[in-house]
Amino acid sequence: MQNSDSIRNGIRFALLILLQVLLCNQINFLGYINPFIYPLFILVYPLTGNKALLIFLSFLLGLTIDIFGDSGGIHAAACVFIAWIRPIALKYSFGVSYEYNTIDIAKANISRQITYIATMVLFHHLILFSLEIFSVAHILLILKYTLFTSIFSGIMIHGSILLFSRTAQ
Repeated sequence: MQNSDSIRNGIRFALLILLQVLLCNQINFLGYINPFIYPLFILVYPLTGNKALLIFLSFLLGLTIDIFGDSGGIHAAACVFIAWIRPIALKYSFGVSYEYNTIDIAKANISRQITYIATMVLFHHLILFSLEIFSVAHILLILKYTLFTSIFSGIMIHGSILLFSRTAQ
């Protein structure tokens, strides 16, 4: 990873935290749908970047969101988990292109983009809400929160990728 990539990732890290804390945490549709845009950092982290650094930065990202939301580490756990499974999700979504590091998520086929984003967001939200509710007796509530919040977050994340990839060209 070059210096310009490090600066771009640092700015993206800070902006996503600010966007999540100041704007997205204030949105509450139907009493339980709260969008999470900050996993975008993990999703678009460069493929050639250091994987251990990604896991560490994911922990810091989640921990920062936890500090602002007073949520006890659930965001950090969810972020570390999706950073850890990211190579598997990339290989599942993009196949051989991932093995040769030729993926540009913004320029990939839309079905592959949606598969990748949906997989990562669903895993993030499932871990997040499972740890937040932490009761097998409320499995339907966990699944309800996961499904509806994932749909809303996935749309916001995919829209962000499309919006910022077009302005960067």
